[in-house]
Order: sequence, then C-alpha cells, then structure tokens
Amino acid sequence: MKKYRIAMIPGDGVGKEVLAEGEKVLRAVQKVQDEFTIAFAEFPWGCDFYQQHGQMMPDDALQVLKEFDALYLGAVGDPSVPDHVSLWGLLLPIRKSFDQYVNLRPIQLLSDDLCPIKDKQTRHVDILFVRENTEGEYSGIGQIFNENTENEQVTQTSVFSRKGTERIIRYAFDRAMERRMKITAVTKSNALNYSMVYWDRLFKEIAAEYPLVETRLVHVDAMAMYMIRNPEQFDVVVASNLFGDILTDLGAAIQGGMGYAAGGNINPENAFPSMFEPIHGSAPDIAGTGQANPIASIWAASMMMAHLGETKAAKTIFQALKKVTADRRYRTPDSGGSATTAEVGSAVVSEIEKQF
Repeated sequence: MKKYRIAMIPGDGVGKEVLAEGEKVLRAVQKVQDEFTIAFAEFPWGCDFYQQHGQMMPDDALQVLKEFDALYLGAVGDPSVPDHVSLWGLLLPIRKSFDQYVNLRPIQLLSDDLCPIKDKQTRHVDILFVRENTEGEYSGIGQIFNENTENEQVTQTSVFSRKGTERIIRYAFDRAMERRMKITAVTKSNALNYSMVYWDRLFKEIAAEYPLVETRLVHVDAMAMYMIRNPEQFDVVVASNLFGDILTDLGAAIQGGMGYAAGGNINPENAFPSMFEPIHGSAPDIAGTGQANPIASIWAASMMMAHLGETKAAKTIFQALKKVTADRRYRTPDSGGSATTAEVGSAVVSEIEKQF
C-alpha cells in the first residue's frame, strides 16, 4: 500500500477552515478506497507566525518541506502584514525554490446556475489555464532610484528565459493533446516589443512539433473580452505569470466565484514536491464565521491526488464535489446559500461514501 506524506500549511484567515474540510475529504477517500494512506503534518506558518518571529516561515522551512510528497496550502495574508511581505515571505519562495514552474488552474463550471454570463452552461465553460509560475513579470528584479525625490524612478524587470518559456509552452501543448487539441497563447506583442515578441516566436516554434493541435495567439485585452463573450471557444490556454494571474481570476468569476477556484503549483519532473491550494485568499472579514466556501480547497485536494497518481481518488473527490455543488442546500453565502463551511465538507464526504 502506498503511503503519502502531505505537508499542510493552513496559513491565515479562512485558509485554516477550508483546509480542514479538504483534509476531512482526503481522510474519507483514503478510508473508503483503502488503497493508500496519508500522513498529514501541519505547519503554523503565515502572518501569525510573522507577528511572533518576524518572518513568514522559519529559516529551515524549505528543507523541511522538501521531504514531503506534496504540499497543501490554505491561504496567506492578513491586513497586519503588507501583501508583498506575506507573498514574498512564503508562497513565492516555495514556488521558486521547488521549481514549481507550472501553475495549473481549471476554469470549469460545476453547475449551470453558478455562471453569471447569460445562457452559459457547464458545456460552455471548461478551460485549462497553464500559467508560467517562476519567472516572467514576477521575477522580483527591480530597483528604486532617487527615492523620495522629484526624480524618483522605479524599474520592474520581467525575465523570460528560453528554458522557462519553452517548458511552459510545451507542457501546455501536452495537455492540449490530452484534451480537445486546441491551444491559445496569451500575448501582448504589439506593446511589449521584447518579452512578448519572444514569447510569440517560441510558441510558433513549438507549435510546429504538434501539427495536430489547433493554435491561436490572442492579445491579453482581447482575451478578457472573449472569455466573457464566448468562453466555449477555449480549451487549453497558456500565459505568462502576470497575464495568467489576472485572467484566471476572471475565469473564477465565470465559474461562480473565487470559492470555486482551485490551483496547483506543479513541478512536473517531481524533483520537488508540488503545492495545491484554493486561490480565494484569506478573506479575513469572514474568518472564523463558518461562511467560507471549501469547494476550491476540496478541488485542490482532488488535483493533488491526480498529481500523485491516485486517479481513482481524484475522480471520486471531483464527482462528489460536483454533486454537492449542484445541490443548492449546500451553498455557502458567496453562492447565495446559508450552508456552513463544515456542512459543505461533510456533504462531500457523504457523497464519497455513497460511491462505495
């Protein structure tokens, strides 16, 4: 029997609540399938840790996490800590140090009534975003000149390496081969005359290796419009770090809100553990009230099991959360319901048990 070690980082705000439901679901599927075991280890890192120790996680955190099979993150952020401090103190160091260069975001509608776009149903919204996750616009390179003077200037440098750009585009093409054989690359080469012109060139070069895949290059501003008007035209979308970050939040709105937005930070070669998370943030305004939507966290757990090779468990969780999402009794306030975080998690567990 396979044994997996999962590092849990509940983090801040509602992250602690939704991750508890994800753990509950994982324990349920482990029990009913009886084909693998999971050992959870929880680490209290985040903004509370920062307030006590002056850093988001301890100095040896990465060395500790490296020994796990996967990482399961709740949320990071609190008004008491500047956002750039919390982000660069935990999430981004993990992504970069563990070479989690793929950010995988499924934009899939789980129930017809959740989509805010008129006449769009589940069959219209099924997009897989592949976002470059370790360089590009979030390379963290920049400088402030003549600070606090009238001649003050700031630079923020984007870095697009051949290795980084080729591998994310090729990964996206491979996913397109598994799906509907269509891929869209997001660009802005009319204005970004170095980085995005380079991106376009490499996309076209790699496209020649996949003659069966239908390809398309779309400027990011047009892409935002097309996603609202006709989301059904898209299958796999590959984008740079910044563009992918923005468009996937738009995608979350299309699929019903941030409570349905799950993500994976993937190291495809498995040289390091990959990390899975809901994307909705820490939502400090509702933390502790039991109102947080745990669907994204549970969906991220399904993605984690798929990455670990436990396809049956991943499908079991996903089918259960689809059934629960379609049942309006189990809608949290963000979706117009009154169910609690724990009630939704328990409903998913019940659906899992019904499958066996």
